[in-house]
Amino acid sequence: MHPLITPEALADALSARPATVVLDVRWRLGGPPGRQDYEVSHVPGAVYVDLDTELSAPPGVGGRHPLPDPERLQEVLRRAGVREDSQVVAYDAGDGSVAARVWWLLRWAGHDEVAVLDGGFAAWEAAGLPVTAEEPAPLTGDVVVRPGQMPVLDADEAAALAQEGVLLDARAAARYRGETEPVDPKAGHIPGALNAPTTGHVGPDGRWLGAAELAERFAGLGVSSDVAVGAYCGSGVTASSVVLALEVAGITSAEKPAALYAGSWSNWCALDREVATGG
Repeated sequence: MHPLITPEALADALSARPATVVLDVRWRLGGPPGRQDYEVSHVPGAVYVDLDTELSAPPGVGGRHPLPDPERLQEVLRRAGVREDSQVVAYDAGDGSVAARVWWLLRWAGHDEVAVLDGGFAAWEAAGLPVTAEEPAPLTGDVVVRPGQMPVLDADEAAALAQEGVLLDARAAARYRGETEPVDPKAGHIPGALNAPTTGHVGPDGRWLGAAELAERFAGLGVSSDVAVGAYCGSGVTASSVVLALEVAGITSAEKPAALYAGSWSNWCALDREVATGG
């Protein structure tokens, strides 16, 4: 399944394929909770899944959004109706940087039929497609979580990749340079990492750039198919969209994906590792 799906294609899939499961993962750093938006309106049939409590383990030394316990993730996905043969589509408010967490987690769990809604809920509404406030009651799914199907980096491996390959920092440029840090205790970046903000994956309308444009962007950072590449962000969530963007660009593939530093900057700071600042 292609990592991205248009609103129109999702609407067709919901009409033609009963096994399609839609997950609403709208979330804001600092709140308010995305469930409030979901309760007002959402894609018909979509199930809300909470990033903080259902798609992450409790925060700690492992970071602000550590990978969830596999059994807990399986429970959450089954509650949402995900079956072994389900096509899963996740959406957030707009640019896909949060929905990419679901895409990555399902791929990590061994479920390949998953995509991110291009442009998110905003694009769905802009296309004039129906919305509802009615919450569905899906039948319990039977998906089996088989963790470890996507490469994950720890702090030592991330540090090494920044020197020996390419490690991309998905945060805003000011956070990367260490000019500001609104969440974590230290400002700056992993020494040797390069800045590739998630905002650069999408156009002014919130829709993802095409493969050629993404490939050109990453080429400018020295990323190519023969260079080891990984990504991190503040807590491991939005970096998932870098992994997705690299695949859309054709630089990586489902068979050879980019690696994710799951603990990301929050884990790096908790371990009191060396910090670089500047460009």
